[in-house]
Amino acid sequence: MLAGLPYQAWKDGLPEERLECGKKVFRYNHLEPQYKEEKDSLIRDILGKTGERILIEAPFYCDYGYNIEIGENFYANYNLTILDVGKVIIGDNVQIGPNVAIYTAGHSIDPESRKAGFGFGKGIEIGNCVWIGGNTCILPGVKIGDNSVIGAGSVVTKDIPANVVAVGNPCRVIKKIDLPEESIS
Repeated sequence: MLAGLPYQAWKDGLPEERLECGKKVFRYNHLEPQYKEEKDSLIRDILGKTGERILIEAPFYCDYGYNIEIGENFYANYNLTILDVGKVIIGDNVQIGPNVAIYTAGHSIDPESRKAGFGFGKGIEIGNCVWIGGNTCILPGVKIGDNSVIGAGSVVTKDIPANVVAVGNPCRVIKKIDLPEESIS
């Protein structure tokens, strides 16, 4: 699955792993807001790797959790969904709007393969200082470069380079972000 090869989601212990993650996600989503320390501890238990400062507003959904790596100073608004059958690597200083979907999971266009229940996963990488607007959908295998902004409602089907504003369905670059030389690193 993590190698991007075809797999069947009901085999090889995957249902049990999703169930364990689902129980943790359910607890996370149903903790009352005043239990901030417990929520913080639980989200770190769900995810594979995190920075020191992260905040994911509930509800949050994922398949396995351990395939998600989040950098420092991360914020995600309500209803973030990450289908993490492939690795999802998110850099530092990333902000994500509400109702964003990050999908590493896919299915064959061949009907016989779909009928047999085969799927695949392709990892997603989101660079540092990226802002993703609400109601955006990021599809399998996409890389988003540092400092870029993805406009609300976009469907990101291909890689987005660093230092650009990109919007639409399909998402496309509409302008370059001119940064002072000292801020590019």
